[in-house]
Parts: sequence; C-alpha cells; structure tokens
Amino acid sequence: MHGCAHGGGRVERLHDEFVDRAANLDRLAHHDQLDPAGLDTFLRARRATRRDVLRVGGLLAYTTAAFPLAAQAAPHPWLPPVAGGAAHVAPLFDPNPQGRAHTVDSIPGETVELGRFDVTKAPILTIDPGDTIVYRNTLTHFLGAIRPGVSIEEIAQLRRDNPGRGPHSIIGPIAVRGAAPGDVLELRLLRLEPIEYGFNFNNPADLRTGALPDEFPEGQVRYFDIDPREGIVRWGDTIRLPLGPFQGTLGVAPDVSEPVSSVPPGPFAGNLDLREQVEGTRIFVPVFKPGALIFTGDSHALQGDGEVNLTAVETAMREVRVQVLLHKAVPLAWPIAETPTHWIPLATHADLNEAFRQCLRNVVDFLVHSARMSPLDAYGLASVAVSFRVTQVVNANQGVHGMIAKELFAEDFRKEIDPLRRTS
Repeated sequence: MHGCAHGGGRVERLHDEFVDRAANLDRLAHHDQLDPAGLDTFLRARRATRRDVLRVGGLLAYTTAAFPLAAQAAPHPWLPPVAGGAAHVAPLFDPNPQGRAHTVDSIPGETVELGRFDVTKAPILTIDPGDTIVYRNTLTHFLGAIRPGVSIEEIAQLRRDNPGRGPHSIIGPIAVRGAAPGDVLELRLLRLEPIEYGFNFNNPADLRTGALPDEFPEGQVRYFDIDPREGIVRWGDTIRLPLGPFQGTLGVAPDVSEPVSSVPPGPFAGNLDLREQVEGTRIFVPVFKPGALIFTGDSHALQGDGEVNLTAVETAMREVRVQVLLHKAVPLAWPIAETPTHWIPLATHADLNEAFRQCLRNVVDFLVHSARMSPLDAYGLASVAVSFRVTQVVNANQGVHGMIAKELFAEDFRKEIDPLRRTS
C-alpha cells in the first residue's frame, strides 16, 4: 500500500505484474457470464506500455485504463461527460418516486448534533419503507460555524474545544418502521444540491489529522465559490474542478449502546467519504439496531479518492433527497454501493492493508454470490479486472473500495446480478 515511495522501479514492477495477470483473461473469457468484448478491451488496455500510460496521465491512468467505456461515463448529472465515454447509461431508479416525502430541517439541539451518532436519542422522525427523506438547508461543519472568513486558527480551536466528537453536523436519527438487525437498508440518492460556497482545510500539526500532519504543520483553509449551473469549482485561475456533490456521512446506527464519534466509518457505513456516492447512486447498508436509525451530514461538493489532507471541498446542501427501501433478512456484512456503471463493495479498518484485504474478500463474496462465479474465478477476476481504490485515509478507520465494472458482464446476465443475493 506504500509502493509509490519506492520510485519508478516499483511502477515498472506493477506494470509488468498487470501484463502477466492479463494473460489469465484467456481462461476467464470462456466464462459464460463475462462479456468477451469487455474483457478484450481490458486486455488491450493492460498491454499498453508504461510509457504510454504515463504519457496520458501518470499513475492515475492505471486506475482507469482498464475500463475506458464504463469508468469514464459520467455517473451523475453534475459531472461533465468525458470524450470517449459511454453514450448512454440507464438510471438505477426513478428520481421522482411515488410515496410519502418527509421534510427535515437542520436545527441545532433538535434535529442536528455535533459530531456524534447518538443511539440513545429518540428518533426525530419515523418513516415507512419506500418513503423519501428531504433534508433541507444542511449545515457546514461545527453546526454551521465555518463560513468564508473564518480562519484556520478558529477552525482548529473548534476541534480542540470538542474532544471525542467529529466536526460534522449530524442529522438524525431517523427510524425506519419494521427495520431490525439482520435487515438491509437501500438508500437511493435522488438529489444533492450544494450551497454557493465550500472550503478545504488541513489542521495544524498538533491535532494529528490528515495524512502528513508533520509535513504541513501550519494548517490552511481555502474558500471557494460554487455555481451548480456551471458545474465546476475554480481553484484559482488555472484549475477547474468538476462538481460531484455527495454526503460524506450517510449510514445507520452502529452496534453500540452509547453515543459515538461520527469520525470512524464501519460496516454501518457512516463517514465513508465515498466520492461515488452522488446523485443516481444507491448504497446497501446492513442494519444493526431496531429501526436502523439513519444519520447523515458532512456535505461535500467534490473530493479526490483518499481525501488526504483531511477534507474535501466541504459545503452544505440546500437539499438532500434520499429514498429509503427495506430488505428483510439479508445477511450482508458490509455496505455495497451501486452506480449506473459499477458495483462497489467497501471495507474499513484502522490498518489500511487490512482494509484492503477485507475489501478484497467483499469483492470475492459479491462475485461468488451475486454473479454466481466460483471462488477461484472470483479471486482471479478481482486480480485482473477490479480496480481497488483508497476511499479515504483520514477517518481513524481507513477505507478501500473495489470498482467492479458492469460492462465486464454479458448484457443479459448483467441484468440478473443482484447485490443482495447471498446464495451461489
């Protein structure tokens, strides 16, 4: 997990390893459920020379070269299409579902609490499966205290003044009628509309946050204007960043009996900081407490995988609209996200290497149960055709997610793949 520190030789070895593994696709291509055309595209991409890959974008190209059709398709309306991307991607669900809609405003001390999942608190709302939650006017970090003009010293002091809590303005809990441990919630992200400003900061070194606190000890905060109609955030005059709004924190109550910090994510989802969790995505989350108890917060305008300095472009939302479905008695152990182009098993752990191993197990489990592959073939396909990405490294429990491209599978079979199937 620290290969970049070893220089170009490590990159060359990784490239050679990818090419060697690609030879295994000749056997996997005969698997009835895989799309030979998709695998052939993958094979051609893996045969690119190291010089070719570095020419088109450095190490980042390794994460996208395998899926030039699927991975570059715009996963949601905020991201502009990329040249060469898929012409059309079918939505996963109706963005305007039938059923009741419940509006929740962010009111500190009533619907919002600073930096905790409080499982002892009475639900602020109870909904039925199939209902939609409309979160209006969410707050920036520290109950809305961060706004343009607030200094990094003031932000750092807010963190020092609130030990044991995260900076997030957490809304909840919201109970789902009939949800019980052993069930799964399906959270459909229907709308995510950010406000007109955002910010990125790293704390001073004494707070020990971010991936390199000792190398950037002074801390910094930058503020940005956001125009959703334009679809970008400008970093100065020369850098344009495409909007990708999502809730960094969205999940259910963990299996605890006392309030806990909102910082570490886990099997309950929570502060995953998964950048693919945008409009048009759904995430399946195991239930651990009666009523499930949904919490959300930590609104983002955009983020890179890793979230390395501690924060994304943090913001608040004018509106977050989430439909909640309930799946009874499904023994799912870890969250799985799904976009129109990918299935995304997730895992977290205090040790990044162990987070990767658990994510790999979750990917294999998905391919065995949902795609009906043998364990050995699932392990092989994970090696040659799944991109594993670092979700974030700054939330105590670090995250890894596996990107399983849907275009790898024959179209007819693809429609049969059910993320919640638990039998092979």
